[in-house]
Amino acid sequence: MKEITCVVTGGGHVGLHALKEIGQAMRKAGKPFRLILIDPKPFYVQKVLLFQPVARAEKIALAWEEVLPERVERIQGELVTIESQEKRIFFCDAEKKEQSLDYDLLVITVGSVVKRPDPEQGGISLHDLSASEEIRTKWRRHLQKAVNEQDPAERKRLLSVAVAGAGISGVETSAELAQAMRSEAARLGMDPALVRVFLINAEERLMMNGPKKLGRKLEAKLNNLGVTVLHQRKALYEKDGKLVLSDGTQLSAGFTIWTLGLEPHPVLRQCQLPLTLEGKVKVDASYRVSGKSAIYSIGDCAHVIDPENGKADGMTCKEGILQAKRLGEVIEADLKKKPAPIHRRCRNFFCISLGQKEGLVWAEYCGIDWILAGKIGRFIRKWTWKKASNVK
Repeated sequence: MKEITCVVTGGGHVGLHALKEIGQAMRKAGKPFRLILIDPKPFYVQKVLLFQPVARAEKIALAWEEVLPERVERIQGELVTIESQEKRIFFCDAEKKEQSLDYDLLVITVGSVVKRPDPEQGGISLHDLSASEEIRTKWRRHLQKAVNEQDPAERKRLLSVAVAGAGISGVETSAELAQAMRSEAARLGMDPALVRVFLINAEERLMMNGPKKLGRKLEAKLNNLGVTVLHQRKALYEKDGKLVLSDGTQLSAGFTIWTLGLEPHPVLRQCQLPLTLEGKVKVDASYRVSGKSAIYSIGDCAHVIDPENGKADGMTCKEGILQAKRLGEVIEADLKKKPAPIHRRCRNFFCISLGQKEGLVWAEYCGIDWILAGKIGRFIRKWTWKKASNVK
């Protein structure tokens, strides 16, 4: 029996779950297989935890052996392009040399990248581990300067930080940062209440895709931690110690952290795949890439539509993990030449971390909004992090 070579491009949380589910599908189908992951990173970074090293030294980079399922080969390389007719991909290896690899099945899970502001806008974009560490170094240095600063206006600036972008990443970053900065200010002999963290939100309230009471409760929790939320304003640029907002307000802030959300990985535009205008891969209800044989795509890089309501899935862990599970079932059905299952949307819910001790969870079930806060919310959020990263 011919061995099936399945290549998965992209080892984020969705890629890891896809590898696990595909391996199980191959075994259920009784097929000999070779499962290969291609990813450019020498180690696995828990991207959902990028906000934690902003506040404190925290290990969020893991050895691949800690997260990869059994029987997975890993090649350190970056996808270059795909020749779907020949069933071949091209990638640059760790030494920047172009290589090729033939496949029988190909799964595109290159995910997304963080939107970054133009360099002229200033500030620091929270897009990778080095940025997290740069932010932590900067605010700690500012607090140390503030101890001996005699000018009240400059001291106020040094004790202030703005977070531009109020999605889950911005909320979690601002909460963790406010808690850490206040703790450090107290350690240095300053009044923790002098620390100011501003969260800039372009919408009229937080969590627009949830109920109003969720937004209100979340904002109250942030206020208690020392975060001030400014609604219906966008951050434009940082200059001369001021963050200029779209309504003309100029915030005195030590620096700005940009958390502007996600966009599909730009490598997709060079892979000769059908894409939407925003750059996502077009797939059918069973995650097969439109017009391409033996290629599937899920996660942030795929335009996955719910057949029941016509709405696109979001770019979050919960959607990607459920897509990976369903993809395993699809591949098993395709290998057995049976009708494949189709996509089903996941239940509406959010998990948000609020510093080191609290969290907030919202779920919609049977038409009722369920909200859990405090330590139980934090416990559930930590569980979702572990689940997302497939940590053994």
